[in-house]
Amino acid sequence: MAKKSPIHAGSEALVLLGVEVRKARTLRGLSQEALAVDALLDRSYLSGIELGKHNITLMNLVKLAGALGVPPSELLERSGL
Repeated sequence: MAKKSPIHAGSEALVLLGVEVRKARTLRGLSQEALAVDALLDRSYLSGIELGKHNITLMNLVKLAGALGVPPSELLERSGL
């Protein structure tokens, strides 16, 4: 399991991105487990992203966006980043 990012955990940017990931996931009717499987990520890591605890890497953002069927830029734009 990935450790939360101690320096950035709870930062506004991570929380805002996490909110948008959760919105996109629930809009598509996906559970965390289903999205994690589709994105090739651990479910607990996805939970940490949605809660703003993990400083997500670019490649994991690309995986998540692909599994959600949106460009990564859309998740960033929707979160105001």
